Amino acid sequence: MHSEIIKPKKKVRGGVMVSHEKNTKDMPVKRIPAPETVTLPMRQHIGAPCVPTVKVGDTVKIGQVVGDTDQYVSAPVHASVSGKVTAVKEVKLASGLVSQAVIIENDGENAMLDFEPPKIESKEDFIKAVRASGLVGLGGAGFPTHVKLNVPADKPVDTLIINAAECEPYITVDYRECLDNSWDVFNGVHLVKDMLGVKHVVIAVEDNKPDAIKILERIAEKQDDKDIVKVMPLKSKYPQGAEKMMVLSATGRKVPPGKLPADVGCVVLNVASAAFISRYCKSGKPLVSRSLTVDGSAIVKPQNVRVPVGTEMDYILKACGGFREEPEKIVCGGPMMGMAIVDTHHPILKSNNAILAFTKKDMSVKKETDCIHCGRCAKACPLSLMPTLIHRYAVAKDVKKLEHAGANVCMECGSCAYSCPAGKPLVQYMRHAKAVLREEAQKK
Repeated sequence: MHSEIIKPKKKVRGGVMVSHEKNTKDMPVKRIPAPETVTLPMRQHIGAPCVPTVKVGDTVKIGQVVGDTDQYVSAPVHASVSGKVTAVKEVKLASGLVSQAVIIENDGENAMLDFEPPKIESKEDFIKAVRASGLVGLGGAGFPTHVKLNVPADKPVDTLIINAAECEPYITVDYRECLDNSWDVFNGVHLVKDMLGVKHVVIAVEDNKPDAIKILERIAEKQDDKDIVKVMPLKSKYPQGAEKMMVLSATGRKVPPGKLPADVGCVVLNVASAAFISRYCKSGKPLVSRSLTVDGSAIVKPQNVRVPVGTEMDYILKACGGFREEPEKIVCGGPMMGMAIVDTHHPILKSNNAILAFTKKDMSVKKETDCIHCGRCAKACPLSLMPTLIHRYAVAKDVKKLEHAGANVCMECGSCAYSCPAGKPLVQYMRHAKAVLREEAQKK
C-alpha cells in the first residue's frame, strides 16, 4: 500500500525566511569519548527539579537514578557515566539559574546497570515507562514527555504529530535521526500511536530535507499497512517547527491562547523523542546521552556529536577542534531562540541540541535606532501580536493593556527582532512585558 505525501491543511501566517546553514547535514552523529567528570543538574526540564538520591562517596553505574522527585511534572535524572560521586552541590546553568547537581568522577569502566525492557500491557504502564526513562522533549523545550503523553480523559486526542521540521539554522541532529535511525522513529511512532489510540499520524518535515522525506515515506510504505502514517513536507520558513504552528499546518486547528495541543485533539512529539521511546522499550536503557550539533564560523571541525548528559560544553568544543579564532558569541541552541553564553564550563542538559560559536565577522549587530512604524514586526509575528505596542505598554507598566495585547502569548521565536530594520531587541522587550505581568500577578 502506498503511503501518502500530504499537503499542509493551513498556511502559517508570519514567520521569516532565514538562511538554513545546514553545514553538518551530511555528517552522521559521532560518539565522542566520555569526559573525566560529569555534572548532572537536578533541574533539566520544565517543572519541579529533582532531589539528589545519592551522596558523596557513593559508587554509581550508568543508568542509575541519581535524582528524582514525587512531583508529577518532573523526570528522573540518571548517571551518564560509571564512577564515584565526588560532590553534591549547587551549580549555575547556562540559563543563569542555579541548581543542585550531582558530580560523578568517571572510572572509565562504563559499568551499566542490568537493563530490562519495561513490561507494557496498558497505557498506564506505558506512561510509567516513559517517566522512568527520564525522557524530556529533545527538541529544546525540555517538557517531561510522560506528562505530554498522559492526556486527560476529557481531552480526546485523534492526531499524533511528529515534529521533524528542525527550522532553526545550523541544527541538523533531528535530520540525522530521520536518516540514521528511521526504523527507530517509526517503531516509536507506532508505539505511541497504539498506546494513545490515535487515528491519524503526521510526520512533518521541512522541504529543505528531501532525503529525510524520501526515507520516511519509503519506510511508511513498508511498515504502515493501514496507511495511517502520513508524511507532510512543510515550506521551509521559520518558525514552522513551533508546536502551535505545527498543529495548524497538520490539522488546520488553531490552539487558543493559554491552551495546549491536547485541547484541540493533538499531541506533538519531537522526532528524536519518538526514536528514543522505541529504543528504551526494547532495551530499558534510560536517557543518559544525547546528540547535538556543534557548528559556527569559529569552530574548527563542525560536526554532530553524541555525548553523555552532564558533559561540560568546553570539553565538547575541544573535541571538535576548539576555536579557529576567539569567538564573538557562543550560543547554546539555535541562533533564533538559543541562549548566548559567556562561560563554556556549563554542563549539557537533556534538552540542549546545539552549541554554536561565531566569529566577529558573522556577528555584526544592527545599531538600534528609532522605530519607523513600518509594521514588519507585526507582519512577521506568527501569533498576530504587535511587538512595538506591547513594548510601549510594558514601559508604561500598563498591565490591563498588556493582557489585552496578548503579551503572555508570545513564544519568543525572534521573528519580530529578525525583521526589524531599526535593530530593536524586540524579544527582550517581550520578555520584559512578561516580567511586568508576573510582578503584578505576585502582588495579588
